Amino acid sequence: MNPKNITRASHALSALLRHRAGAAGLAMDAAGWASVDDVLRVARLTRAQLDVVVRENNKSRLELRDGRVRACQGHSLAGMPVTLEALEASWEDDLRTTTLWHGTSVGAAESIAREGLLPGERTHVHLAGSTDSRVGKRAGVAVLVGVDPEALRAKGLRVYRSGNGVLLVRRVPVECITVMEGALSRRG
Repeated sequence: MNPKNITRASHALSALLRHRAGAAGLAMDAAGWASVDDVLRVARLTRAQLDVVVRENNKSRLELRDGRVRACQGHSLAGMPVTLEALEASWEDDLRTTTLWHGTSVGAAESIAREGLLPGERTHVHLAGSTDSRVGKRAGVAVLVGVDPEALRAKGLRVYRSGNGVLLVRRVPVECITVMEGALSRRG
C-alpha cells in the first residue's frame, strides 16, 4: 500500500472503530476491541492490508492484539458499545506533573476560557505531553491550552495514557487551565 492509501485506510478504520461500529453492525466490547475477522469483513480489507495500516499509520491510531483490533482512543459515546470505565481500565494512569497541552482553534478558545475543556460527543478530552507532540493534539493549531495535571488530580480527575501515547481526561475544569497561548493571555 502506498502512503496515501495507508492514510485513507487508517482514517476509515479509525472512523469505523471510533464512531460507526454500531451502525455498521460490528460487534465490539466495552473497551473498543473487535475481532480482526469481523473488522476485515466489514472494512473489506485483507489481513495483510490491516497489518500495514496498523503498523504504518502516522499517529499509531490503532492497536492489534490477540486477534482483536481497536482504535486507541477518540471513541464516540453515541451508537457505540464502549464505556468510560472499560476504556479507562484498558489505559495506564499518567502521573506526570508537567503541563499537559491541548490544541484548539481561536473560535473555541473563548468558550474554553469560560467552561473548560469538554469532550463533546467523545468519551474524553485529548491532551499531549509536549507542544510538539504528534499525538494528542491537532497539528498547526492556533491556540495551545496548558493544563495542570496536579490540579486535575486535586479535583478527582485522573489522567490516562492510551497505547499510542495520547493523554486523556474526562474533562478539564477552567481552574485547571494555566496557559492559553495564541488567543488569550496567560492565566493565573
